[in-house]
Amino acid sequence: MSHVPVKAEEGNLDAFLPLSNADFHILLAIADGERHGYAIMQDVQQTTEGAIRLGPGTLYRCIRDLLRKALVEESARHPAAHEDQRRRYYRLSPLGRRVLRAEVRRLSEVVARARTKRVLRGLSI
Repeated sequence: MSHVPVKAEEGNLDAFLPLSNADFHILLAIADGERHGYAIMQDVQQTTEGAIRLGPGTLYRCIRDLLRKALVEESARHPAAHEDQRRRYYRLSPLGRRVLRAEVRRLSEVVARARTKRVLRGLSI
């Protein structure tokens, strides 16, 4: 997959879509505040009721890519004295928030199309 430089993509959110499942859940996990990597893994596992589990390799590879695309920023926040000082905290960038909203809108449209096709009949979605 080739990657166009971020500056060329900022005006076109569709260039970032669709997000991978892991990227989507990482962005969603930090949508309401800064988190360190382990807290992101826990949030994803908890909010998906264990359906999605991000291992450290997947998580940090995705975070590295999200940082490169400028969807996520490393926070200036430092761990408390009693915490592991190697911890890094991540937050959504303004671009990341716009991309996350665009992806949620895209997924909502997919669900709406599925409803018109009666695919969801009998499901409580």
